Amino acid sequence: MSTYRVLIIGGYGFFGTRLATLLSRQRGLHILVAGRSLTAARALVDKLSPGASSQLEAQAIDIASPALAQTLSALHPGVVIHTAGPFQGQDYRVAAACIEAGTHYIDLADGRDFVAGIAALDQAATRAGVLVTSGASSVPALSCAAADALAAGMARVTNIDIGISPGNRTDPGLSTVRAILGYCGKPLPGGATGWRGTRTHTYPAPVGRRLLSPCDVPDLVVLGPRFPGRPQVDFNAGLELTLLHRGMNLMALLSQRGLVGNWADHAVWLKRVADRIRRFGSDTGAMHVHVRGASPAGVTLTRRWSLVAVDDDGPFVPTLAAAALVRRLAAGEMFPSGARPCLGLLSLQDFEREAAGLAITMKAEP
Repeated sequence: MSTYRVLIIGGYGFFGTRLATLLSRQRGLHILVAGRSLTAARALVDKLSPGASSQLEAQAIDIASPALAQTLSALHPGVVIHTAGPFQGQDYRVAAACIEAGTHYIDLADGRDFVAGIAALDQAATRAGVLVTSGASSVPALSCAAADALAAGMARVTNIDIGISPGNRTDPGLSTVRAILGYCGKPLPGGATGWRGTRTHTYPAPVGRRLLSPCDVPDLVVLGPRFPGRPQVDFNAGLELTLLHRGMNLMALLSQRGLVGNWADHAVWLKRVADRIRRFGSDTGAMHVHVRGASPAGVTLTRRWSLVAVDDDGPFVPTLAAAALVRRLAAGEMFPSGARPCLGLLSLQDFEREAAGLAITMKAEP
């Protein structure tokens, strides 16, 4: 039986490790865990191999190398998954190398400009006959799948409200911290300011009430045009500990008033501060998508969906989309070639299948 080769760039990083863990449970894969450190890649392969259902192999790859396309061609992956963020400020060299090598490309980006701009490679990807998709993560892949399900049958959608709140014991990694700090106090599409203004949202138990503030994600620009009525899209995220959340609100104010240029420049010491209080709070996180609109008869409708993750399984959520795409590609499914944000490629059922066995529950709310 032939195996489907999957190359994970950043495969031993924060999200890469979790994606490799998920994929190792699928049968029929040959997973190449790749990054600049062959030692780190081998360590993860050695850790996962005893319980894996697929073959794992370590590879050393530097995405800055001018010979990246040739390296990919030599490795012959069916798909390359790029997990080495932050994607804010990155170019498309990895995706372009995949197109040149004739392999599919998936990334876990949540940077607004990066995800929205991937369509610049559409003609090249179409000519090469490969799928190039960006944002196979919690946003916009999962948020879109939830919004698609909730908006089904609506004649018009007026608002899509999305929120995410991880547990404080979840270590997001330095790259994610830099990305979050990069838009703190900066203007967002739609008129909001990153981390300015606060609302509350009550998630299902055991998460409960959390504070949320505006954040910058691809959904703000790519989700609305997908639905009839071009709805307003609101996205908010929150920190579990009120002290940390209010601290971000204050930092946003200082940036907005010009007292601090870019908080991402201070990511290292700010993460150290957060790490010192990592033991407080919980390992429970949540996500919600609410869709408001009207039926063909003009009746106002509000539909809700939520996700709850416990036992520190929340960091697996951003990897579910990539795992689902790999499963379908390995099964021989042909996705339309071209380059596009990860919208409409997956259903909620795809995500639920990949979450099986994890402490993650998803459900529509009354």
